Amino acid sequence: MSKIRYTIAELSERLGAKPLSDSDTSIEAVIEGIGTLESATATQLSFLHNSKYQHQLSESDAGAVLVREEFKSEVNGVALVVDDPYLAYARATALFVGCFKHEAGISDTAIISETAVVADDVQIGQHVVLGNNVVIGSGVVVGSNTVIGDDCIIGDNTRLAANVTLYSDVKIGADCVIHSGAVIGADGFGFASHDKQWVKIHQLGGVRIGDNVEVGAGTTIDCGALEDTIIHSGVILDNQIQIAHNVEIGENTAIAGCTAVAGSTTIGKNCTIAGACGITGHLEIAEGVHITAMSLVSKSLTKPGAYSSGTVVEPHQQWKRNVVRFRQLDDLSRRVKTLETIAKQNKIEGQS
Repeated sequence: MSKIRYTIAELSERLGAKPLSDSDTSIEAVIEGIGTLESATATQLSFLHNSKYQHQLSESDAGAVLVREEFKSEVNGVALVVDDPYLAYARATALFVGCFKHEAGISDTAIISETAVVADDVQIGQHVVLGNNVVIGSGVVVGSNTVIGDDCIIGDNTRLAANVTLYSDVKIGADCVIHSGAVIGADGFGFASHDKQWVKIHQLGGVRIGDNVEVGAGTTIDCGALEDTIIHSGVILDNQIQIAHNVEIGENTAIAGCTAVAGSTTIGKNCTIAGACGITGHLEIAEGVHITAMSLVSKSLTKPGAYSSGTVVEPHQQWKRNVVRFRQLDDLSRRVKTLETIAKQNKIEGQS
């Protein structure tokens, strides 16, 4: 794969930096990647976000550095002045990502249904399978070995890595990223009990994903039982997350790895859910809720704010003693209530 290159002038324009002087010939220098202030070379871009690294500016070999106005005179290379260097850095990473580089073309090993509608400028990798009535929008990248089932729609400029599986009736918006191993639209966990056996409830809904959504590697999003599972625009899902049937996740909510959300739970907008949380089914999580790592959510959270339930690590012997104390809490509570009742009765008798 050829290297991704930009001149400093091109980077400045793409990242919205303040205009550079056309008389400075260094702005035509080529940048081929991104590095830290300490490690960057003359062909790399860097940035200053945390002022404690300010002393590295004058020593850095970076060809260009994203900085705020007050630090531009300290830059050894070319200063690209922006309001928020960290945000500009985040946008710069999209310019150098290689695994989703768009090169239009369809591999001759791809299997594409005659009823599929595919835009002219898509990239479809080796051994991709597109089912009946699939619609692939402009600028889409579909990685090798990805399977897209019947009646799926992929919006413009969405990128699917290798080995993604979409079952039937999955709708994905524009500018999304779906990482390898993600499975979207598999059956939800629905069974009825009869005579000590399980009778499968076939899942008849689909999955609807908005724009600018990122789904991490190995994450699974189940289809709905009757209605759809819905992931709204701007949601980011880390690796190894389980989203069960008929879950709805509000705009711009972020969920970290290994969290599981049970069926028919609704999560509001602008929430953050840390790693390894468990959220049981049929709950309502309000907008602006922040749940810390390893928490178990077993009832609805109706007000915004931070919530925790996981216990922190401690020496094993101390943990064993605390487990014993935890088991004694109910008995202790009953004894305290009894003592309070006796004390109250004694007080009444003393006053009479």
